Formats: sequence, C-alpha cells, structure tokens
Amino acid sequence: MKVKVLFHDRCFDGIASAVVFSRFYRERVNSRAEFAYAGLMHRAGRIFDDALFDGDENAIVDFKYSSSDRLTWWFDHHDSAFLSPEDEAHFRRDRSGKKFLDPSYKSCTKLVADIAASRFGFDPTPLEELVRWADIIDGAQYPNPQAAIDLSEPAMKVMLVVEAGRDDHLPERLIYALQERTLAEVVQEPPIAEWIEPLAQWHEQAIETIRRVVRCERGVAYFDVSEYGLEGYNKFIPYYLCPEATYSIGVSLSPVRAKISVGSNPWAPRPRRHNLARICERYGGGGHAAVAAISLPPEEIEQARAIAQEIARELQQPE
Repeated sequence: MKVKVLFHDRCFDGIASAVVFSRFYRERVNSRAEFAYAGLMHRAGRIFDDALFDGDENAIVDFKYSSSDRLTWWFDHHDSAFLSPEDEAHFRRDRSGKKFLDPSYKSCTKLVADIAASRFGFDPTPLEELVRWADIIDGAQYPNPQAAIDLSEPAMKVMLVVEAGRDDHLPERLIYALQERTLAEVVQEPPIAEWIEPLAQWHEQAIETIRRVVRCERGVAYFDVSEYGLEGYNKFIPYYLCPEATYSIGVSLSPVRAKISVGSNPWAPRPRRHNLARICERYGGGGHAAVAAISLPPEEIEQARAIAQEIARELQQPE
C-alpha cells in the first residue's frame, strides 16, 4: 500500500509535520505501508495537479486544502487554509474524520501530534523534541531576535538546511531520518552535515545583504533582495537589524515566483494591529495573522514591488 504525503516545502514545520504523520500512520494505521513524499510551494496559478495524488491514500500536511476526491488526510493550522469558498464548503461537509484544521496551533506538527494521540492512540513521546522545536520555530517563540538567527542548536541547523538548501532529495531524506533519529544525530550525518558549513556562510551573507538594503521607517522594515538571488533567508533577520520595527516586508525572486513576505516582530515595542493573512488574501496570498506572503509569477516582479510598497504604506504607523 502506498501512502503519498504532500507537505509544505522549504519549511521546518512542513518537514516535521510529515515526520509525525508518517510515524503515526506506520504505528497506528498500517505498519506495512510504503511512503512517498512531495513538497508543495505557494505560487501563482494552479497549486495542485491531480497527478500528485497517486497514492492509495493521500495526505496533505501544513498546506492548503484540496477538494480532490483522492485526498484522504489533511492537517493545517493556517488562517488562509482554502483556495476558494468552494474548497472550504467541501471541507465543512467532510465526514471522514481524517481532515483537521485549527489555526490556534502555532505549528502544524503539534496539531498532527495532538490529533494522532487523542483520536487514534498514537504515542508522540519519541518525537517530543521535534514537536517542541517545530512550535518554537513556526510560532516564533524565541526569547529574542539573536536566538532566532543563531545556528548553535541542531534544530536551527536543520531549519537552515530545509529553508536554504537546494537539493530536491533532501526533504525526503530528512523525513525518513527524523522518524528514527534525533536532531543532533541527523545534523552529524551525510548529506546534512556537508550542507551546514556552506549554508552557515550563506546565512551570514544574507544578514549583510539585508543590512545594506533594509529601510526602517515608521515601524516597517522594508527590503528588496530580488536582485541578489536571495530566497529562503531567515525571516527574523529584519527584526535583528531593526528591533524597533513592528512589521517587515521583503521582496524576493526565484525562477518560480516573485514573493512578498509580510511579517510581524514578536519582540516589537508596539503591538501588531493588523491581520497580515487578511491583507495578503487581497492579493491572492495568505498565511497567519502574524506572518503571511503573496506569490506572483517571476515575470511580475515589478507588480510584486508595487504591492509590497502599497502594503508598507498601510502598515506604517502615524508620525
């Protein structure tokens, strides 16, 4: 039996959610199941291809809902969980008992662990460290901005490899490895270990690049790194550089998308006053109240810059 697990790509929480779901399924549903994995990214246009759902059972974790009849499991914690009102209505009608949404969770990993434990008798204790770090990373529960960009902890090294690595086979290797081994063990093993030093240097360069281009005005840290090939940077760098900012807006460019990242500073001297998911939904994006994003085709980079500047003006605080 083949189980296909689709997860939020280039995201620690997405990887960790796939780990917890896979171990739960193997232990409580079918111990002889064979797994296949595919990462999903937010981009303009159609996100889901029917060919993705090629398992006997198909699961999506930490990503938007699909109304495909072939989707059997779904776990998500985003405010913007649906691509359309029709998809939301489809979810509300579902009576399978295998599809779950709870935006109150800081990480999808914790949601999967809790649901699997309470409803299906799964014991998540062996994955407790991974679940805890997914909650810290995705929920921005660091004590300060310095801790959020520091790479001394094994989980932070794994996060760096997940977000900035460019090996398409790496996520699947991590998902298999983390089902059986600790974060500290995984970062010592090839091919993860080989990635860490060059990516740590890239991380330092990203900090310096953002330092050169960021502008902090009226509570908003705005930066455009679309001309620097800088995607997958640590989203807390703006708050490390601009601790006075309440919000950050970043524009980046990759071969598949022009991206506008909109976030709020967990350590800001002033409270967040806006739901960022709702703002980004106006432009076809979404996310959480505290962090969200918009993706456009890469050739629409100028439109992305215009949208980013428009959002910056909305978020800027009065003099």
